[in-house]
Amino acid sequence: MKETKAWSLNGFLGLLLFLIGAGLGVYLLTQMFILPGVILVILGFIFVSTITAVQPNEASVITFFGNYLGTIRKSGLWLVVPFSTRKKISLRVRNFNSVKLKVNDVEGNPIEIAAVVVFKVVDTYKALFEVDNYDKFVEIQSETALRHVASKYPYDRFDNNGYSLRGNADEVAAELSQELQHRLAVAGVEVMESRLTHLAYSTEIASAMLQRQQADAILSARQKIVEGAVGMVQMAIAKLEAEGLHLDEEKKAAMINNLLVAIVSDRSASPVINTGTLY
Repeated sequence: MKETKAWSLNGFLGLLLFLIGAGLGVYLLTQMFILPGVILVILGFIFVSTITAVQPNEASVITFFGNYLGTIRKSGLWLVVPFSTRKKISLRVRNFNSVKLKVNDVEGNPIEIAAVVVFKVVDTYKALFEVDNYDKFVEIQSETALRHVASKYPYDRFDNNGYSLRGNADEVAAELSQELQHRLAVAGVEVMESRLTHLAYSTEIASAMLQRQQADAILSARQKIVEGAVGMVQMAIAKLEAEGLHLDEEKKAAMINNLLVAIVSDRSASPVINTGTLY
């Protein structure tokens, strides 16, 4: 089953019927018509007991002796089936902030991760009758989905080949939303958005992984420097040859060595001037 619209009438009609029944009943009692007066007063109170108020972005679920009659979503004052039970449920957009979870990524590294889930109830029948407590259900399933998604990817990819939790936050958030929607559909909940709010290595490996990141950054920078240095040396040799200065292989090798050392070195070059032999 799923949500259906409940039968209802304008609640002010119920107030009018209450006033008419109670007033007429009291009048009959004063005229010593006891039985009709009591019946009308009771009917008046029955009508007023069937009135329910529905606030904006709120729904009232109507049940009658254990049977689901439907849901009222429109705000206002409504007259419903007598002796029915009404339970209010919020239709507002809500946030759920997960606690920091400690999980292992796909490479087995322990990480800390947390997320925020934006959701709302779209099917009141499922939210109330398909699960025991839909708020608790959202909380548990959100943490379960977050653990599952976090275990599918590494925290970071040093080779830039594939997705990672740190480098592809949007893609990971989209996959988390899809998995959450699949898990929470049974509770009549729509997931509007989910985002990672915290992502870090666990404290026991944080310093070691920081050193690894620093080493990877230094290696990448060195690779860029070497690529640029080789291009500069090639350009220098081509420029000299274009100017008519031809170098033999030995001098060319010495020039390449000196230029590469001067460019690649992380310290300032100290030139040595050859002035010839002194006597």
